[in-house]
Amino acid sequence: MENIIDPHLHLFDLSRGDYFWLAPHNPPFWQDKAKIHRSFTESDLTPAPLKLAGFVHIEAGFDNDCPWREIAYLEQSCRLPFKSVAFIDIALEEKLFDQQLKRLLTYPSVAGCRYILDQDPAGLLRRPRVQSNITRLAEAGLSFDLQMPLSDSKAVSAFAGILEQTPALKVIINHAGWPPYHSQPVATDEDNAWQAGLERLSCFPSVAVKCSGWEMARRQYKMSWAKSVISRCLSAFGHQRVMLASNFPLCLFSGSYAGLWQDYLTLALSEKQLNAVLYDNAANWYGLK
Repeated sequence: MENIIDPHLHLFDLSRGDYFWLAPHNPPFWQDKAKIHRSFTESDLTPAPLKLAGFVHIEAGFDNDCPWREIAYLEQSCRLPFKSVAFIDIALEEKLFDQQLKRLLTYPSVAGCRYILDQDPAGLLRRPRVQSNITRLAEAGLSFDLQMPLSDSKAVSAFAGILEQTPALKVIINHAGWPPYHSQPVATDEDNAWQAGLERLSCFPSVAVKCSGWEMARRQYKMSWAKSVISRCLSAFGHQRVMLASNFPLCLFSGSYAGLWQDYLTLALSEKQLNAVLYDNAANWYGLK
């Protein structure tokens, strides 16, 4: 294994973007947030001895009112092959949503959109306007990066309802759906709920999952836990619908970029499976050829 595609990372240019969430006086109030409060470029992506053959950039709050500005900055700045997942507010009224979507579609790197579902995801997903807007993404040929806890059974049920009505919608679950952290193998109600949510969404062939964001559960997480989560995702989705990613630069809270990829190489997978989760699936699901 030499070439990898990182399907979930963020680049920052603090001189051009807003990045409201990165400012010290704004939430989230992480004690170590200063570590990533700076600009990051392609030159910081060094997974040696592996080679980064491409990446998928996930929106990072550059300008949520005009999300195409982040895409323009990326397309002007990046040299590696990449695709971008843009921010879009799925609760916007129809006319404004269509205007923003039309603007985003003028940029060739845009492969999908993301809206983080961190407050009342079930309530939001049940709103007809939201359901209609998500359907518009499918009609435009864009995927949806789903970021919400799969342990929230009401939210999973609401999203499953959207998938049943929109089978053409391609969905990539972010950060393995926020599995609960355990330093030792243990089954809790939250863990069982996450497993049930994972399995329910895996029933839809248009859904894949990215495994990353370990540092968001615990800064000094145990790799044995991450490997267990990856194993469970592979069991539910199969090796053709699982991607391994970094969540750079947030992964730096816990270790180095290269170190994370080296950890991934120690997974008990065949060469074919490893190629799939480190390269092929990202290329196929995001159209990065």
